[in-house]
Formats: sequence, structure tokens, C-alpha cells
Amino acid sequence: MASNVTTIPAAPSDEALAHFAAEFTFETDCWDVHDALSKKADFVLLDVRGPELFAKGHVPGAINLPHGKIIRSKLKGWPEDTLFVTYCAGPHCNGAARGAVRLAELGRPVKIMAGGVTGWLDEGFELATVGG
Repeated sequence: MASNVTTIPAAPSDEALAHFAAEFTFETDCWDVHDALSKKADFVLLDVRGPELFAKGHVPGAINLPHGKIIRSKLKGWPEDTLFVTYCAGPHCNGAARGAVRLAELGRPVKIMAGGVTGWLDEGFELATVGG
């Protein structure tokens, strides 16, 4: 008897390759963001949560820009080809995707940081606080 895992067969390898390879064009992970931030980051990291949550703990180097406030005028300080990476609380939160949609609507390159704050902490990385 087949399990719920095997009842629906896996995609053919060529389709699986295309699908999983495409995911890297839409997202990055906490480890790669941490590594890039420890050097010279070639992207802008946006914490798209509200200011209160940002103040309590955020990825060091992130800029707080809540997803509902992402508008063209707030992005004028960055060249049009600047890559933005959004994150929110974690996999239970869709704020990173909401921010990514807003950036994409404005024609800006964007990825999400999979895992958000939860993933960051799971990797053993520290958060920064406002005033801390």
C-alpha cells in the first residue's frame, strides 16, 4: 500500500531540475545572507515587519521598511538594478512575499530570505536590537 508520500509520483527529473533550480531565482537562505553580510553585501536586506518587532530584534544590517510602506519614493536612494532581499518573522508569515510582490510591482529585482527571523535564529545567528 502506497503512503501519502508515494501515492502521487515524483516529477520526472528534468521537470524537478527546472522547478528546484528556479527556486534559487526567487529566494535565498539565512546562511547565504549571513555570509554576504559578513563581507560586502551586494543587496539591500529589508525587514518588512512593523517597527516594534524590528526594534525588538532584527538581522544586523537590515533596513526596516514594512511591506505596506514599500512605494517608489522610498526606493529612490537605490539604483534601479539594486537587488532587495525581504524577510519577515518566519515561515508562518507571508510578509516577505508581500514585500517581494510590492517590489516586483515597482520593477525592482527581489528575492526573499527563506526562514525569516525564525530561520536566522535556527542557524544560531544573533539578532540586533534598536538601541542595543
